[in-house]
Amino acid sequence: MYSLASGGAERQVSILLKKFSKEYNVTLVLMNDTIFYEVPKNIKIVYIEKSAPFESGVKKLLKLPFLALKYKKILKEKNIDVSISFMNRPNYINTLAKIFWSKTKTIISERAMPSLQHKSSIQGKINKFLIKTLYKKADIVLANSKGNQKDLIKNFNIKSKVIYNMLDFNCKKEEKFKKFTFITIGRLDEGKNHKLLIEAFKKANLDAELLIIGDGYLRDDLEFMIKDLGLKDKVKLLGRQKDVFRFLSQADCFVFSSNYEGFPNVLLEALACNLPVISTDCKSGPREILAPDTTFTKQTKEIELAEYGILVPVGDVDKMVEAMRMIYKNSDLRYNYEQKAKKRIKEFEVKKIIKKWEKIIGEKNEFFWIFKG
Repeated sequence: MYSLASGGAERQVSILLKKFSKEYNVTLVLMNDTIFYEVPKNIKIVYIEKSAPFESGVKKLLKLPFLALKYKKILKEKNIDVSISFMNRPNYINTLAKIFWSKTKTIISERAMPSLQHKSSIQGKINKFLIKTLYKKADIVLANSKGNQKDLIKNFNIKSKVIYNMLDFNCKKEEKFKKFTFITIGRLDEGKNHKLLIEAFKKANLDAELLIIGDGYLRDDLEFMIKDLGLKDKVKLLGRQKDVFRFLSQADCFVFSSNYEGFPNVLLEALACNLPVISTDCKSGPREILAPDTTFTKQTKEIELAEYGILVPVGDVDKMVEAMRMIYKNSDLRYNYEQKAKKRIKEFEVKKIIKKWEKIIGEKNEFFWIFKG
């Protein structure tokens, strides 16, 4: 979370950089020099620090006011009109800078459900306190889903506006893999719950393969699990991939086993490639994408054949198994969701979502500042 690395929020920032560099004077501020996505050549990159990837929580906390003062100095010297930050630590720094220097319009963007993301540990309690205290100092708080918005209101007493994620890619048709292929994309951590997906794939006992794109601290554990279950020839960890669409376009079904989300870009990427989608009905995002006409707070306890994909209960291996078998065996069901995907993805086109960003920023602003880390 220190960079323009290969995450979902980073992807949204890369799209904003590309689009707004044509209309605004844009500066990108980072906290680490890892850059996965392309940055337009006319955008200046400024580092307020180049932090180590695995700093302690105590060190991160203690550095906040110093980084905020440094950021405030940048805002003041460059006469920045609008400062936008993504994710917790940059949001804290952005709002602290607002307290130190009130002349900049401050917009912060919450990308995950904070009450679920931050548990009852000491670090979690500190984050919850900072969110509750500092987010209110921003001029505008954005959430990327209705579920996140409700969480901010209910658990933190913070009003916010919703701007959904966007996608700026049309998936090219590729010849399918020789064997039926399930595919998923996401960090290899506990929140994405790849262990459930691998277990479900084993229990489903299908003549198929499972591709997992992404990297993270659980990679070794997952590799051991794959080997222990005798799935080495059927489940492949592909690591980070620059071109995920090359794999999506050749797969047969996208599967998603997350315990919680903000608004998963990967579901949009799957829909853009006209893939049938099976997803846990986690808070929040999947239901808003796959079942937009239902109550977004609902969480299914059974398999739900939603309008644009299949929803299964969070953490339920057997229901995931049943859904995978269903999509594997029923070609009519797959075709139906492939056709529905073409319709649904249009709602997340850049030209529609970018207008909402433009409205938030304000047409008269001469400078547009993105702060990401």
